[in-house]
Amino acid sequence: MIDFEFEPQTQKRIQFFHTVAEQMMRPISREYDEREHEKPWDFLNAMWAASTAPGGDPMGGADASGQGGVKMRNVYTVAATEELCWGDAGLFLSIPNAGLGGAAVMAAGTPEQKQRFLAPFRGGQPKWGAMAITEPGCGSDSAAVTTTATRDGDHWVLNGNKIFCTSGWMAVEQSEGFVVVWATVDKSAGRPGIKPFVVEHGTPGMSVARLEKKLGIRVSDTAALVFDNCRVPADHLLGSAEVKRGGGGFKDVMATFDATRPIVAAMAIGVGRAALDFVREFLAEQKVEIRYGLSPRRLSAVERDFMEMEVQLKAARLLTWRAAWMLDRGMRNSLEASMAKAKAGLAVTLITQKAVELLGPLGYSRRYLVEKWMRDAKINDIFEGTQQINMIIVARRILEYSSKELN
Repeated sequence: MIDFEFEPQTQKRIQFFHTVAEQMMRPISREYDEREHEKPWDFLNAMWAASTAPGGDPMGGADASGQGGVKMRNVYTVAATEELCWGDAGLFLSIPNAGLGGAAVMAAGTPEQKQRFLAPFRGGQPKWGAMAITEPGCGSDSAAVTTTATRDGDHWVLNGNKIFCTSGWMAVEQSEGFVVVWATVDKSAGRPGIKPFVVEHGTPGMSVARLEKKLGIRVSDTAALVFDNCRVPADHLLGSAEVKRGGGGFKDVMATFDATRPIVAAMAIGVGRAALDFVREFLAEQKVEIRYGLSPRRLSAVERDFMEMEVQLKAARLLTWRAAWMLDRGMRNSLEASMAKAKAGLAVTLITQKAVELLGPLGYSRRYLVEKWMRDAKINDIFEGTQQINMIIVARRILEYSSKELN
């Protein structure tokens, strides 16, 4: 039986994140949306201190549990993510942590590599991790990467360009973090030849080419990276260097996304909930009652729209929590992770656009954060696999088709 009920101490930690969102993130949300690429260091340092203090690591949730003491680390993570993104999705993405790079290390690294590369994120100065997979000529088809990794003695030499790397600037130039770079060690092998490499801060040959100016999540940096004869030690390749047909390589990319797509879905849910809560309060101030329990034909258009927004949000949340719950139990969740990501992206787009519509000119103005939430929302339908890619994955899993049979 699926049970999402947390123990009281876990519920208190989730409430802590709502307090952070309300008191620390919302007050600076508009300011740092307009001051793109500037960093709110007071907030970032406070979050780093909270996560690295003895007994900290609030986002890790290593001891998060549900009723009966069942471990619920991933369910806790998506619940906490929702609360923080209710505050501000861009600020959430800016919080110092191992990020997507850390997820790749956890999915593809050996026990020794996990300890070596992730231990520095438990102390010292704030650090960021990033993942570099998308290229100028390779977007949704991640298997088509052209960045190469060539063995040279006890090193690998990386050459290529990567774009749209979340926190890439912070990982490369502003902290002692790292970037996990996906490169091919054997082009003739196709997907199995794609391998992940940890490139640490300060490694010669890795540089930031530019920062993207974006529609939303503007406080979060999105970087283009260049790898020009970038030499990394041989043991910075995560997992095995052996190219196995039907195993490793690209499948490690998918394992990373199976773990992170529920988190992206939770981001969308947080933004959608922020918009829904605001509309609810706005309608209450205007003395507009939402009359539950009536036939749809007896409801006003506003009531029907609002209820549809609620339904979409709850459906997305249940799919997301289910995908995380399966991960906590060691169950394969690639279908459920893609379903959650696809549904949440659609739901938050609908909810935030409808919120702007229901508020009319006030929703379109910058007087309120509603228009910002609409801008922030759209990225959830794009990164970590576009809506279309996730729908294809869902179809493949349900119909049991391979990528060659359904593309």
